[in-house]
Amino acid sequence: MAAPLTLVLIIAVTIRAILFRSSLAELLIERVEVVSPLNAWKRVVEGLALLDLGVSPYSGDVFHETPLIIYLFHFVIDYADIVFMVADGITAVALYLAVQDYNKNVFRKQKYALEGDRYPADCLELIRSPKEMYYIPLKVALFYLLNPFTIFSCVAKSTCGLNNAIVALFILSTIKGSALLSAIFLAVATYQSIYPLTLFVPALLYQLQRLYIPVSLYRTSFWLFTLQYASMYLGSLCVIVCLSFFLLNTWDFIPSVYGFILSVPDLTPNIGLFWYFFAEMFEHFRLFFICVFQINVFFYTIPLSVKLKEHPVFLMFMQIAIISIFKSYPTVGDISLYMAFLPVWNHLYRFLRNIFLVACVMLACSALFPVLWHLWIYAGSANSNFYYAITLLFNVGQILLVSDYFYAFLRREHHLTHGLYLKRKDGSEATLVLK
Repeated sequence: MAAPLTLVLIIAVTIRAILFRSSLAELLIERVEVVSPLNAWKRVVEGLALLDLGVSPYSGDVFHETPLIIYLFHFVIDYADIVFMVADGITAVALYLAVQDYNKNVFRKQKYALEGDRYPADCLELIRSPKEMYYIPLKVALFYLLNPFTIFSCVAKSTCGLNNAIVALFILSTIKGSALLSAIFLAVATYQSIYPLTLFVPALLYQLQRLYIPVSLYRTSFWLFTLQYASMYLGSLCVIVCLSFFLLNTWDFIPSVYGFILSVPDLTPNIGLFWYFFAEMFEHFRLFFICVFQINVFFYTIPLSVKLKEHPVFLMFMQIAIISIFKSYPTVGDISLYMAFLPVWNHLYRFLRNIFLVACVMLACSALFPVLWHLWIYAGSANSNFYYAITLLFNVGQILLVSDYFYAFLRREHHLTHGLYLKRKDGSEATLVLK
């Protein structure tokens, strides 16, 4: 499988290299769907200019990236194109290796369940075959590297690509069972944008499942390992934050980065749900609704963790999708990360109900974003309501997509426990309803 993956990487790098030298690169740097006030390359360049002049990059209201990012590009600014292409390559390879290892674990558990006759006889057609799972890691890399959203984000030099690489390395280290590396990469991801904090729970659940703790020791071992993992995570986060302080000799980056993410002061249009609502909001209601909007990302962690505690990798996929939908400054680069996981769940296709409708909605919205932006900003024949309407439809499409996969996953698990052909008490065919 190394040769096909190498070929995909070469094709992806070639496409990006060509687009970097085209006029499309200058256009994408300005697109509000591709870049945001948090990750726009122009703002990084502005921050670097201030740093070179001996002025804190956080003294104004332009730069909102973390200190480690600005110091990274302080040394590699001349090779920025290569950095973003390498970041995409790292993400794809990390996801490839993670899914490869995950599939081995799934196949092993499935084999034990079959040997123990745990599956009803009529649901053997739901069992995944090695042949079916063989090409899934390559498809994941393909879905990420050749996704137009990923390509546009890379060509626009959005730092979202770097964040995706960190999250992918976190997923890889978690699935490989390295608690220390998992905690470190999760700390770096949280340091970058706060929201990956919600990935702590699925990572912890996966690590606990790998330990195979006996029931007699479960309570003690659970709390001991949780404390160890939390200590590694918080310790890594403290080290990174303190390193940022020593680099700049100021704490200005905390309100400028994390305060900016949470308070949403910049209402530049994007594909998220915040900007239009708060542009129309009365000021004295603002704090309340900021809390309501922000809590969406964190609130769903609890019920999803309870429902999917036996399936932490799917929980991780759900959490990444929720972050990309409900974060304050989303871009298409965020969406590309969770979409890369769709081939992992190809065994759920038979249970999906709205996949064709959702695909059409998302494709139509992606095409209409630049059209309605032009009509609003340049032609003057539309207004912000048009652009926000298509933004709402796009996010509804994402929510339908994620909820459809959630339904399909739970339905398959139910069939694996109770049989594929469910019957009522009177012998008629039963219908499974998700509540």
